[in-house]
Amino acid sequence: MVRERAWRGISKRLAIHYLTNLGGEQVDDDIVAADDWRASIASDTVGVGPTLEITEVTVRFEGDDDVLDPLIERFAQKAMRAGG
Repeated sequence: MVRERAWRGISKRLAIHYLTNLGGEQVDDDIVAADDWRASIASDTVGVGPTLEITEVTVRFEGDDDVLDPLIERFAQKAMRAGG
């Protein structure tokens, strides 16, 4: 199963840090993997309103549903704290 989610207000470096804290190991500049899941991280700048730009990090999770559900939830909790 593949799921893609985006978070604003965190950096790619911080997303990688969170994923390694959740049991993954960085295997490439933008890939973190564990035995039963894999995540690819991309970063972009998006406009918010006419003059403000912020970082948006997109994470593409791959793995079984029973593994991804709690992983994405735990990652989202960490990412929400960072953004605000």
